[in-house]
Amino acid sequence: MTTTQQSIQQALSLLKERTWVDLTHSFSADTPRFNAFSPLEKKTLFDYSAGFFAQQFTFAGQYGTHIDAPVHFVEGGRYLNDITLKELVLPLVVIDVSTDVAKNPDFTITVREILSFEEQYGEIDSGSFVALRTDWSKRIDDSDTFNNKDADDVAHTPGWSVEALRFLFEERHIRAVGHETFDTDSSEEFYKNKALKAELYVLQQDAYQIELLTNLDQLPAKGAVIFNIVAKPDKATGFPVRSFAILP
Repeated sequence: MTTTQQSIQQALSLLKERTWVDLTHSFSADTPRFNAFSPLEKKTLFDYSAGFFAQQFTFAGQYGTHIDAPVHFVEGGRYLNDITLKELVLPLVVIDVSTDVAKNPDFTITVREILSFEEQYGEIDSGSFVALRTDWSKRIDDSDTFNNKDADDVAHTPGWSVEALRFLFEERHIRAVGHETFDTDSSEEFYKNKALKAELYVLQQDAYQIELLTNLDQLPAKGAVIFNIVAKPDKATGFPVRSFAILP
């Protein structure tokens, strides 16, 4: 075995000794989803009487814990299969606003909260994946609670502001973001702008994002690494992903 081979094996052994955290929801027909999408359909194509078991799945690309490629909102942007492998593995930063969200489900993160985070944990490194922890994922088993609509059918969910994202991408030069809801924008921002301006901004940066993350409460603020493992359908705007983190 060469020195390089030994180094790779040692690196793998070191990673296997660390704690691995699954950041991905299992998904089904009952999983909360964007209201314009149909629920997942699953049917058996062959059972064991045919000698093997095979199924067919029908669902929107943006279903369950999933990745959005730039082309999802940006005409001419990169498709999922254009995203390189090294982009899918990044240093992970987790900004925890769950206490604020517990008090105000419309909470929208701004630059102020990011600067407060940096005062405690240090400046966010260039090339990072920044995840917004809201603990909204704990509502996943009930669509009504997850959508959180009031008597007037107005949703109340947390999210990003364009201001915060602009700071992260343009001042801190991050590479991707993630969150626990299925919208980048908080509902307050969406209703104010009448558009998903925060999501558009992210994808205009030629960056991807991961939506419907879970278990962010098990991660440190800094030091972990996120892996976003996804299939490679040709010319896809997005697809369910298996995201996980390895802790330091």
